[in-house]
Amino acid sequence: MAKQQPLQFTLDRGSPVPLYFQLSQQLEAAIEQGGLAPGSLLGNEIELAARLGLSRPTVRQAIQSLVDKGLLVRRRGVGTQVVHSQVKRPLELSSLYDDLEAAGQKPATRVLRNTVEPATARVAAALGVAEGADVVYLERLRLAHGEPMAHLRNHLPVGLLDLGGDALEGTGLYRLMRSAGITLHSARQTVGARAATAEEGERLAEPTGAPLLTMERTTFDDTGRAVEFGSHLYRASRYAFDFQLLVRP
Repeated sequence: MAKQQPLQFTLDRGSPVPLYFQLSQQLEAAIEQGGLAPGSLLGNEIELAARLGLSRPTVRQAIQSLVDKGLLVRRRGVGTQVVHSQVKRPLELSSLYDDLEAAGQKPATRVLRNTVEPATARVAAALGVAEGADVVYLERLRLAHGEPMAHLRNHLPVGLLDLGGDALEGTGLYRLMRSAGITLHSARQTVGARAATAEEGERLAEPTGAPLLTMERTTFDDTGRAVEFGSHLYRASRYAFDFQLLVRP
């Protein structure tokens, strides 16, 4: 666990934006962009204040704001340490694997199940197949930096694409679909939240009752065919959905 090399910060002392906020924003950007790697240590408040010509309360307030966001943690006898940043996923038709990779989060996949099973009424309605018809069922644990991020469950029509071997271990489902010539066009999605059960908490490294984000999505190709029905759980402590809202004309 190495001490982080000093970063350069630019503070505008003539700006109406408080200095602590300027510093916290630049620290947050350094964490999000990888300039401050997870596990690295910040210099102590005295050193940072002296280097930047700021008061200790100003530096302390900047650091505390990032502790409150879960980006830094104070450890007794160790100092202030960078933790893994929260992944903010835009609400667009993309895969979690691609989003994590784009955010520099080193995604990995643990395949828990890859089988064929009869479609329940709910799955059949989503995929537009007969109830009881065979569908592919995938269950995966998605990790970032070796830590669990999400529990993913997907149902697909049989024969859609080859998911044998280690295909699902090294990449995302949507990337495999695109490689097979499937053009993803649109999706219907519902986002919610609930408390983790004991089993879910153990799988996602969260305590029982911890908040989890839920997402259900039915994805369609460019012919209007349903190609995937997903039901996923995400750790709210490490994950967020990012919305852009527009005023209706």
